[in-house]
Amino acid sequence: MRRLQQEIIDALKVKPTIDVDAEIKRSINFMQSYLQKTGLQTLVLGISGGQDSTLAGKLAQMAITDLRTQTEDSRYQFIAVRLPYGNQADEADAMAAIDFMQADQVMRVDIKPATDATVKSLQANEIDVSDFNKGNIKARQRMIVQFGIAGQLHGAVVGTDHASEAVTGFYTKFGDGAADITPIWRLNKRQGRQLLENLGAPKHLYIKVPTADLEDDRPSLPDEVALGVSYAQIDDYLEGREINDSAAEKIEQWYLKTGHKRHLPINIYDQWWQG
Repeated sequence: MRRLQQEIIDALKVKPTIDVDAEIKRSINFMQSYLQKTGLQTLVLGISGGQDSTLAGKLAQMAITDLRTQTEDSRYQFIAVRLPYGNQADEADAMAAIDFMQADQVMRVDIKPATDATVKSLQANEIDVSDFNKGNIKARQRMIVQFGIAGQLHGAVVGTDHASEAVTGFYTKFGDGAADITPIWRLNKRQGRQLLENLGAPKHLYIKVPTADLEDDRPSLPDEVALGVSYAQIDDYLEGREINDSAAEKIEQWYLKTGHKRHLPINIYDQWWQG
């Protein structure tokens, strides 16, 4: 095994194989414990219609449903939030995901007006906002909405970060990378799919080509094209298997390049920036 490979596996806590039922229970117990420890009553999650939010949403609803039964407290609730930028191409998938998870409540907030207003304000200050940068603004605007809901309803924002995303830093810093709790952190993409299969999710939701869908000019750009490496290769790497050197080097380059995303804001006492 490559030296850095073991370091990454240790840092992201990925297991080579998982007990699916145990990992489902582990995620549910984690969210329940968090709510009971903090006194919060609501879980909030933006639903895109992709694998990650479908899994996190299903687990969140299971945690809430069970917690209501245990405590007989009807204040516990899960809110699934649709956050389109205008009209979204995968709207049908997002609604299918919400139907699958049987969300207690569904909210819909169009982020287009707020995003466009931000871009316009930046342009007024002679900042030429690139399409890529605008995509990150969209991701951050979605989190503003989710934290706005959570802040009003005694809630926590659920994140969808997982090991195959964390290793490449393939998320927006303080956008979809921002959350209170991340119940599927430690699982890779393949393992998340195993959980969804076990839970009986509609197959088309977890076999669809993953895409961030943030850029106007490239709305359906597959993650794997943007990364230059496949999720199968990333998952093999994280499970300690051997992959070709080119793919391994690409994964490691992403990991080293995006270290700042996996770290809280850097202060003068941190050693991260020196190495």
